[in-house]
Formats: sequence, C-alpha cells, structure tokens
Amino acid sequence: MQLQTKSIYVHIGKKIPKLPADASVYLQGSGSILYQQIASKSGFPVHRLRITKADDGKLVPNDVRVSIDSTGLRAGDVIQVKDLGPQIAWRTVFIIEYGGPLLIHPLFYLLRPYIYSHAPAQPSTLQTLSCVLITLHFLKRELETMFVHRFSNATMPASNIFKNSAHYWILSGLLIAYFTYSPTSITAGPSNPAITYPALALYAIGELGNLNAHLVLRSLRSPGGTERGVPKGLGFDWVTCPNYLFETLAWLSILLVNQSWTTAVFIVVAVGQMAIWAKKKESRYRKELGTKYKKKRFAMLPGVW
Repeated sequence: MQLQTKSIYVHIGKKIPKLPADASVYLQGSGSILYQQIASKSGFPVHRLRITKADDGKLVPNDVRVSIDSTGLRAGDVIQVKDLGPQIAWRTVFIIEYGGPLLIHPLFYLLRPYIYSHAPAQPSTLQTLSCVLITLHFLKRELETMFVHRFSNATMPASNIFKNSAHYWILSGLLIAYFTYSPTSITAGPSNPAITYPALALYAIGELGNLNAHLVLRSLRSPGGTERGVPKGLGFDWVTCPNYLFETLAWLSILLVNQSWTTAVFIVVAVGQMAIWAKKKESRYRKELGTKYKKKRFAMLPGVW
C-alpha cells in the first residue's frame, strides 16, 4: 500500500521554490525514502529538510530503520517540510573545533621568543609538559572524531560553527596558551615532582578512561544508525557519562601541571556544559531504554552530580 501525502511549506528563512505538492511512497518504506524523494524534487540537500506531521507536529525521522507506517502517517495526510538552512557535518564541526587549540598551543610554545619580551631561549619543563599534554589531548580528540565517533545527527546549522569553535579556540586555545607560555607564568618556574608525577598519572587515567568510554559507545551503534543501546563497562556503573568524568580528570591533571587560572576557567565552563549534557542523556536513556536501563543516581561525577 502506498502513502499519498500533500505537503505544505512552513516558512523558516527562504522558501523552497520547487517543493512538490504531494509525495507517494510505500507505507512499509522508510522515512529516509520520503526525505530523498522530496530532496530530489525540490533540489535541496536531504539534511537541510525537516518533515513533520501537520496534525500533531510529530517528527518524521530521516531514518532507514523507521517505516512510514510506524510514524502514524496515512494516505491523504498533510506533511510539513521545513528548510533548516545551510548545514555542516558534525564530524567537520568537531575537526574544526579541536583544530584550533591543536595548532595554537604548539605555535605559542615555539614562538615564545617572538611573542613575549625577555622570554628565555628555552621553555621550562612545566611549559613543555603543558604543551605536550594539551596537544596530545586534542590530537586524541581529532582521531576519535575521524575514526571512533558515530553521530546521532548527520549535520547541524552551519552558523553554529562560530559559537562552537569560540569555546575551544578562545578558552582552551588562546587564553590558556597566552598565560601558560608567558615568562611570568608560574609554569616558567621549577616543577615539583610531588605534584607533577601524580598529575601525569591522573592524565593517563583520564585520557585512557575517556577513550574506553567512547569505544564502548561506538560499539552500541551501527554505522549510520542512530539507535541507543545500554552502555556497560568501566565507569558506566558509576555514572551515566563516564566519558565526561574521565575528561574532567584529564583537565584537572593539566591544571595541576600549569596551575593557571585560565585553565581553571576553561574547566568550570566545560564541566558545567558537560554536566547539563549528562543530565539530559540520563533522561533520554530512561525514556528510550525503559526497564533495560539501570537508572543512575549520578550523571557525571560520583557523589556530586
């Protein structure tokens, strides 16, 4: 049986001039087929479109695993097609975001004599360690973005790239780098092995634990899929998002090394944002996974949040 629909355009930004007046797909067909059909006829990229049911505003997912029939659409129903505006792939966004500090820290480290007056020819041990730890952190993030992460949504509004990048390029990039590699910074002084060595151990725990959490999450989702499974393993019995927990530990170790107020500022902002995301993820797990999911008391930090 086929679904015959009538489509109407809901004005968001520019109109869709070639939007077809109707669409015809099999009820057993997937939502992605409907998206592809409308995208082909309208000449718009498929990820720039959002289709909802006109009667209740319910989203019709662009998903090969969701049938038209399961969305409640029936012959003669009206669908709404929205133009979401220019889009950019999430993977591209992450690569650009993390690329900022990945370039900024080595540049500040290498160009110290040209950036600061009276800077010693050789950087201190703590400045070298800070550069290595931060660079490795963002290099790991870039590699995870390219080879590990699987995204729920293919794209995001292209305009958001500036807001998202500012967090990394300015806070974890320029702000931390400028004060960390300065000849007047505390990192320009001698290191304290009683602090530095435990910090390095904490860094290794944080980065490896974070990587493990990402690998677990990757294993729950098929390539190109958006399904959610029940995550298990190191940290997942403690909190909803151990990846955020271990991320926090890694940055606390960097703070112990450079002891900079700028690193503390970045940690406060980053941890605050991750805490919000962790609470939302716990809510999604409870809603979508039901009894299969063991509810967590703490979303991110054991005994705290």
